[in-house]
Amino acid sequence: MTEPKTVAAGAAVTLTGLRKHYGEVRAVDGVDLVIAPGEVVALLGPNGAGKSTTVDMLLGLTRPDTGAVTIFGSSPGNAVADGRIGAMLQGGALLDDATVGETVGMIASLHRNPLRVAEALRGAGIEDLANRRCNKLSGGQKQRVRFAVALVSDPDLLVLDEPTAAMDVQTRREFWLSMQDFTTSGRTVLFATHYLEEAENYADRVVFLSKGRIVADGSVAGVTALTSGRTIKAVLPGATGHALHKLPGVSEVDIRGDRIILSSNESDKALRTLLAEYPQAYDIEVTAIGLEDAFLTLTGHATLSDGGSAPTPPFEGNETR
Repeated sequence: MTEPKTVAAGAAVTLTGLRKHYGEVRAVDGVDLVIAPGEVVALLGPNGAGKSTTVDMLLGLTRPDTGAVTIFGSSPGNAVADGRIGAMLQGGALLDDATVGETVGMIASLHRNPLRVAEALRGAGIEDLANRRCNKLSGGQKQRVRFAVALVSDPDLLVLDEPTAAMDVQTRREFWLSMQDFTTSGRTVLFATHYLEEAENYADRVVFLSKGRIVADGSVAGVTALTSGRTIKAVLPGATGHALHKLPGVSEVDIRGDRIILSSNESDKALRTLLAEYPQAYDIEVTAIGLEDAFLTLTGHATLSDGGSAPTPPFEGNETR
């Protein structure tokens, strides 16, 4: 697991004792987080976990009730003014009548040492959209424009809030290829996402938030290791949930037609017993607990596997602020 003290002196991001309450709602309730330069960190959590509020405080858009935010040793406001932070937020508005090139150019003009507009468009994979008006863009294309806007300051830290919302599967894949070009230069990235597959594939580190607090922080392997057990899948005609629940260590049973899916913290014993009692079972597969299962265990919320579809509860679009 990550030890914040080891990187605090030269950290890209330091959040210390961060709290933000709205009446009785504790949106963020004591978050301590240190991100080293060059890390790619995924911020995960269910509705109301505090992800977006944390991002807002990191960017200086919301003041914490208590605690402190430091970006490369400076305040969020100074880091933004110096062009060291690029942000891609869900609610980022685009001017309908402006072209994509004009939009990115306007943002570039606000910074001291921006990228060339063409370079930012190329980095976001939207060079062909430079002359298209923003009101003629699809939802996924608008997200790519927001990415170009975030890139144009040539930031050291890129903050992305649900960056692939409204993108189809192919556009999402292209987006992350663009992101990989950015991160190979040693830049720091913090992204919040409802697609757990994105966190598994692209993050060096995952941070789970629940009820305004960090409940897990580390590599994907480290976080999944916090939850013991394996998943057993098999084709077993006629099986009943009541009987399968009696297998050693089985905590969950899912029956889909003739196919069964078992979660067990004693998978070896469960499998031996299963084969002894149900010799007709076939197409057996045993896999380690994944990030989705770890999320379920550590936060107590169900989740949605990545299938390229739009997010559904409990993952947040706009959480309670």
